[in-house]
Amino acid sequence: MDFNVGIIGYGKMGQTRLEAIEEDGRGKVIAVSEPNLQVPLDNIPNLSHDEIINKPEINVIIVSTPNFLNKELTIKALEAGKHVFCEKPPAFTGADVQEIIEVEKNSNGRKLMYGFNHRHHGSVIRMKELVDSGEFGKIIWMRGRYGKSVTEDYFDNWRAKKELAGGGILIDQGIHMLDLFLHLAGDFDSVKAEVSNLYWNLEVEDNAFVILRNSETGIDASLHSTMSQWRHLFSLEVFMEKGYMVLNGLITSTMSYGEEVLSIAKNRSTAPAATWKDEVKTQYVEDHSWRYEIEHFLDAIENDSNIEIGNSSDAFKLMTIIDKIYAEKNF
Repeated sequence: MDFNVGIIGYGKMGQTRLEAIEEDGRGKVIAVSEPNLQVPLDNIPNLSHDEIINKPEINVIIVSTPNFLNKELTIKALEAGKHVFCEKPPAFTGADVQEIIEVEKNSNGRKLMYGFNHRHHGSVIRMKELVDSGEFGKIIWMRGRYGKSVTEDYFDNWRAKKELAGGGILIDQGIHMLDLFLHLAGDFDSVKAEVSNLYWNLEVEDNAFVILRNSETGIDASLHSTMSQWRHLFSLEVFMEKGYMVLNGLITSTMSYGEEVLSIAKNRSTAPAATWKDEVKTQYVEDHSWRYEIEHFLDAIENDSNIEIGNSSDAFKLMTIIDKIYAEKNF
């Protein structure tokens, strides 16, 4: 099957997706839509959003625009008969995602996938394998910290404006950690949160402290999502009945989150307690997540199989939790 791809939004993420498509080798980007394109692309026309969506030759559309456009463009593309890959967040609310799902159901089998890229990191793939294997028993609790510092020019960025972004650091960055919680442990029905903007004093939050519980399994999870960390930080801890996994750092293009290192150890039920020497550490030095993600999407189209990672059901669960978190904000 030939994949003729149109990319709506050709900023950093649009460029990253083009590279992944080229690396996969099964698709070709035949048009982009970017009103702020700085340098013309060789042999790739820059069209309007509607021209991309309605171009007959295009059968796959990637949406990598500012958040407020994601829902509208996804619906238009599905209605035009295109397969759609959309960056996170899928929309602003769970109700928005439900609207998208109704369109997806009537799209004659078109595939819809969301860009929750962290699921495709080698370290997270290993963590998921270990959880699913049952080797260390069931998950007891999880803790995630995801933080960064932003600069003064953040005030001029669309991400600082609620009507364009839908929220602040939670929907920008913390959403990835929440998605990993769901990926590893299933859904959560109890949500408690403190959401604030004590430092940047914008209309969007700069900190979110979240406690989640699955009342059926008893699993608890805590998240701190912040843009007053003053240095970039990624840390995901998963503690199980017979051991634990701790992922510190995440490979990015700038390496601003440090090296991606997964530590795994079995616990001890008798003294002496486990020590740091008991841990097996694995460092992930290459990031194949962007290619893995596109491969999963194109495989689902090619084989007419389900989107297993990053589907609309995942998106609905995630945005329902985010709805509950934002309901707790105190500003």
